[in-house]
Amino acid sequence: MNIHEYQAKQIFAEYGVPTPRGIVANTIEEAVDAAKELGGNIWVVKAQIHAGGRGLGGGVKLAKSIEEVEKYADEILGMTLVTHQTGPEGKLVQKVYIEEGADIKDELYLGVVLDRAKEMPVIMASTEGGMEIEKVAEETPDKIVKVAVDPAIGFQGFHGRELVFGLGILDKAEQRKFIDFASKLYKVYMDKDAEMIEINPLIKTGTGDFLALDGKMGFDDSALFRHPEIEAMRDITEEDPDEREAAKYGLSYIALDGEIGCMVNGAGLAMGTMDTINYMGGTPANFLDVGGKANAETVAKGFEIILKNPNVKAIFVNIFGGIVRCDRIANGILEATKMVDVHVPVVVRLDGTNAEEASEILKNANIANVIPATDLADGAQKAVAAAKGELS
Repeated sequence: MNIHEYQAKQIFAEYGVPTPRGIVANTIEEAVDAAKELGGNIWVVKAQIHAGGRGLGGGVKLAKSIEEVEKYADEILGMTLVTHQTGPEGKLVQKVYIEEGADIKDELYLGVVLDRAKEMPVIMASTEGGMEIEKVAEETPDKIVKVAVDPAIGFQGFHGRELVFGLGILDKAEQRKFIDFASKLYKVYMDKDAEMIEINPLIKTGTGDFLALDGKMGFDDSALFRHPEIEAMRDITEEDPDEREAAKYGLSYIALDGEIGCMVNGAGLAMGTMDTINYMGGTPANFLDVGGKANAETVAKGFEIILKNPNVKAIFVNIFGGIVRCDRIANGILEATKMVDVHVPVVVRLDGTNAEEASEILKNANIANVIPATDLADGAQKAVAAAKGELS
């Protein structure tokens, strides 16, 4: 689950992570009132969407008068903001964050992510603040400092020193301030079961203080039961409606850009299936894991969600029956053909518990566009051919 910048900064404030003052606004009038309440003579009007690259897309404006705050709020609220993360369809802006201006002397990058290879959180810092960290990693990887923190001992002084020395921060007072900042950010990450925290840019002011000028946070969905205060921050308007609908039925669904719909049980098998489709020359249209409690209704709902995507030209059902029995999946496929217009070829590979019974169910049903497959490779190959119109 992701949250907005203003929500991330609310969490930062709980832990003493310094940020500029700001107020969220849903209307132009609220934006103007927020600027007046903050005072000063410079404000930043920021679009609030779950995506990076807002500035380049026209979603961040510097206002030097109340009139400009009103003008920019009017321009940004209601706009469809297109960034490198939203894709060409963009995202509708329904909130803006009015933030006081800051004295920016330098811009840095600071983030905390999980390194699965090291099996521990890694604090990443760079002098290239304001730039996409992926671009920095590709073009100048030596400018990224990475410090792994073993959760068994937590953030220690030597972690902080490695960060400040790597960034070239030589002033003793600034070193202490940065280490304190990084320590607090790590605590936020651990306490809130975050998957990722990114501050880009982290600014150094003229007085040598560090402020989070931006804030991006994502959380482990499986740990949200421990954090009702985080769950309450969910903005469902920012989430894919098909993914939300799938979740109601216990399905894990993620839309992709390809043309072969995938229905699989188990995340590992789903990844292997998508890799094999790519290897065979096709492109997956989605990740859909029916899980271990699949029944006819959930399988039918899976077909319905997959077929909402107009780009889908074939569906590959790849099930290895363990907890979920293959005959359940077969009955779900039959149910789907009754409830949904399954107008594309469906390649089916069922193996494991009750696979033979499932095969008989589908055979006796005599569904015209269902194509049996013997194994993963055979199924992927047939799905790719079906999507190309070479098999039906």
